[in-house]
Amino acid sequence: MTGHAEAGPYGSDIVCAGVSALAISTINGIDALAGVAPKVEANESEGGYLKMDVVSGLTQEQTNIEQILLENLLLGLQSIETENSEFIQINTITEK
Repeated sequence: MTGHAEAGPYGSDIVCAGVSALAISTINGIDALAGVAPKVEANESEGGYLKMDVVSGLTQEQTNIEQILLENLLLGLQSIETENSEFIQINTITEK
């Protein structure tokens, strides 16, 4: 994720707060439920940047948990985008 929603003043931006809560909850859920700490890069000062890399070598159960949580994140972000399309845009990037 990158950028700021700018849907309100800093500290009062409900779109930014919702997106941030979903992302952080997903990362924490992967750590707690799959038992693996994802590789995370964050830099709020440079455009609200957050990147999570999937860790390799997971068991099938860990992979399933991670996939469910990431799909849930996408559903949540899509819901926010539906109601606030002027402040959030989802782009799916697949690396090969």
